[in-house]
Amino acid sequence: MAKPPLSMRPTGWFQVAWSDEVPVGTVRPMTYFGRDLVAWRGHSGQVTVMDAYCQHLGAHLAYGGEVVEDEVQCPFHGWRWNAQGRNTCIPYSDRPNMGKRIQTFPTVEKNEAIYVWHDLERREPYFEVPDVFSAWDDGRSAADYHSRSTLYDPALELHPQYVLENGVDFAHFKYVHKVPIIPQFTRQEFDEPISRVDFTIAFEGEPGSIEEVDSWVEAINCGIGLAVTKSHGMIDNRTATAVTPVDDRTCDVRFSVWIGREDGVDEETSARRAVRNGQAVIDQFAADIVIWSHQKYADPAALVRGEYAGFTALRTWAQQFYPEGERMPVGLTPPD
Repeated sequence: MAKPPLSMRPTGWFQVAWSDEVPVGTVRPMTYFGRDLVAWRGHSGQVTVMDAYCQHLGAHLAYGGEVVEDEVQCPFHGWRWNAQGRNTCIPYSDRPNMGKRIQTFPTVEKNEAIYVWHDLERREPYFEVPDVFSAWDDGRSAADYHSRSTLYDPALELHPQYVLENGVDFAHFKYVHKVPIIPQFTRQEFDEPISRVDFTIAFEGEPGSIEEVDSWVEAINCGIGLAVTKSHGMIDNRTATAVTPVDDRTCDVRFSVWIGREDGVDEETSARRAVRNGQAVIDQFAADIVIWSHQKYADPAALVRGEYAGFTALRTWAQQFYPEGERMPVGLTPPD
């Protein structure tokens, strides 16, 4: 399949691992944005993500490298580097090399995940990663939810924007998810780097207004690499969807879902139902992945009247995250 025409070097926050994949004292290799990287966790608990190669003679820090206190030590000659990428120690020299520095990436941990800030111009982050529990300020916390269930699908030939466009696509539910759901959008705000899309859920063939529907989804898009959602009604859940470019053709997809604890139900029964419901949510997401991983970006896309506003707003908003010179015109065919 041809590589996506959209830039695979966007600006924003992108997940590179789950937190428990990088325990204290470990060094983990990874490749994202066409670069070899390492993630390591110092003994203070802080995670650092940096370019993989020692600035001395180019050894890969993840293969034989060690964490010493809050620094990473090269396996080749023992040079140590701190969380700012600066050399702090050369064992056989009386002073470090102050002129060399390994590029590090702004890193945060939220949602039991490790996110890095990627920007070709190396600008500082200008928006934050939303917390899947506190983003809605509704008094709910992780204690109100069971342990998460996850999906990890690496090296898929898709683009992060394909996944986000699903959030404004009301027509696919019946055909992809095999459910007679009719989403009705109540908010589509694409004014800031963090956008919001809310919709209520009605069922095909059932009468009733939006006011009578008691199921809804609220989504927060953090750039194009991360989205968190809050769902109520059918299954009380929170989700985090992360799509991270590996190279100019592929992305890693990670999906996490937390199922709410049930009032008036014993813990064992609630936990058992949470496992079942979490898998059901993952199965629905996996059905989308089948489409995305074989999709060709439609430019221009031919849309009917009800689709046009949402897709136009999202595609226009997404352009801000692509480097100058790698942005595409928003090619959409207006409905008749």
